[in-house]
Amino acid sequence: MSTISELVVRGARIWTGDPGKPWAEAVAVRAGRIVAVGSESDVRSVSSPGAEVVDASGGLVIPGVTDAHIHPPMAGIERARCDLTDIFERRDAVAAVAAYAAAHLDAEWIRGGGWSMAGFPNGLPVASDLDAAVGDRPVYLANRDHHSAWVSTRALALAGITAATPDPPDGRIERDERGVPTGALHEGAMTLVERVLPDLTVDDYKEGLLVAQQYLHSLGITSWQDAWVPLYGDGRGAFEAYLALASSGQLTARVVGALWWERDRGEDQVDEILAAREQAAALHSDRFRATSVKIMQDGVCETFTAAMLTPYLDVHGHETGECGLSFVDPEALKGYVRRLDAEGFQVHVHAIGDRAVREALDAIEVARTQRPSGGRHHLAHLQVVHPDDLDRFAALGVTANFQPLWACEDEQMVELTIPFLGEERSGWQYPIGTLARRGVSLAFGSDWPVSTPDPMAEVHVAVNRTEPGTDRPAWLPQEKIALDAALSAFTRGSAFVNELEDECGSIEAGKWADMVVLDRDVFMVDGADGGIAGAQVRLTMVAGEVVFERS
Repeated sequence: MSTISELVVRGARIWTGDPGKPWAEAVAVRAGRIVAVGSESDVRSVSSPGAEVVDASGGLVIPGVTDAHIHPPMAGIERARCDLTDIFERRDAVAAVAAYAAAHLDAEWIRGGGWSMAGFPNGLPVASDLDAAVGDRPVYLANRDHHSAWVSTRALALAGITAATPDPPDGRIERDERGVPTGALHEGAMTLVERVLPDLTVDDYKEGLLVAQQYLHSLGITSWQDAWVPLYGDGRGAFEAYLALASSGQLTARVVGALWWERDRGEDQVDEILAAREQAAALHSDRFRATSVKIMQDGVCETFTAAMLTPYLDVHGHETGECGLSFVDPEALKGYVRRLDAEGFQVHVHAIGDRAVREALDAIEVARTQRPSGGRHHLAHLQVVHPDDLDRFAALGVTANFQPLWACEDEQMVELTIPFLGEERSGWQYPIGTLARRGVSLAFGSDWPVSTPDPMAEVHVAVNRTEPGTDRPAWLPQEKIALDAALSAFTRGSAFVNELEDECGSIEAGKWADMVVLDRDVFMVDGADGGIAGAQVRLTMVAGEVVFERS
């Protein structure tokens, strides 16, 4: 990495992200700040002859990307362990676990994650596959979305999970016809094994965070909101790692930590959350702030734990009577959001099902009656939004935080979601275009390690509503948005969520020089070479510091 005291970026089109002046030819940077944006002659007039020149010829310059919902510490840790994120079939996943176990004979537990539900029958892996691969060794592997875990028989035994173990109120143990656990745990049931896992240390989290940061910079990501920063147990190591790396200058990204709301506790935890915010503020660093609180209101559709207003369907299309889980009592949620808003926190809510979305909006509406100009609250995921709630986002000033990569008709959608939602509700999924047309503020994130953090792949889906690399027709094409709107959601929109729109999110004079050079002008590409999704980052810069450069 190198800091450049003065430089000029030129030789390519520059998409500034500034609605009033979206295009430029060159940018001048001094002491980490942008001092001029415009034509090459404009920029030359304010630059010294010795300024370093970055030639972006043939590419495109865009503002640094802000990922509004992501989990870098755990993603980095998983990348360094049994990483299944690039494996999509059951047989290959089992073989990868066996290979990892053979290479790590001294590991007390086999840990990692990233398995794909679509690779297993009915989305459910079994312990017997792990037993065959690793013998009598304990295994704990979270799936891509971290709403389920695949565990071995030995892990179940160590956790004391048997046919007599009841499902926790916020989760489910998969069982066979005799009630015997089969090796898949959902939501709160995952904690039954997690509590017997060896603790992760702060050093583990620091290592994972640095691994993740370098990877994210290679994709043009300069800022993010970490959507899971616990303050309890060994999970607090992530918070401590952020503090340590921000203090030492090793945290080069701009990060907002969304402090985790423990759903089995109440307002008694607010004092601890306030203390954590002050601890981060005491660093006087612009690289880490703990100003958001994350509340997980429901699960996911694939395991029937997303909170729905009407029941899921069975394989025959009949109602099941199962409407999913609201992890926080809706009436209690109103009080929690009102209190957090009054304390000056932003509230970041995981809401996938239409009932969870409504419950979150209801809670924010209560807070708005108390403080009309309160926090910049946002709802993440928004897989199913009931039509009656679409107009409430703009009315309440709520940002829609989408993970656009999921808004396509991929295998998981076709096999594990649409049949159980039915035709009508399936048509309400990921209403990005509908909310954009209603003037709702949009932010984009990846939810990595749930799915790739590559912004260009995600932008591709937002623009085309098709999975990258496939020729399927657009899924719910009325929900497409324009390329500049998609890029804006990942830059200006997500910077707004992080309350950094005056400092970054667009290429404007006075802002930090957080910029990315792509290898192609994505406004000019067609499907060749992967189109938008095929774009690669040549260079990433944070405040004039080159944090990634492709050799």
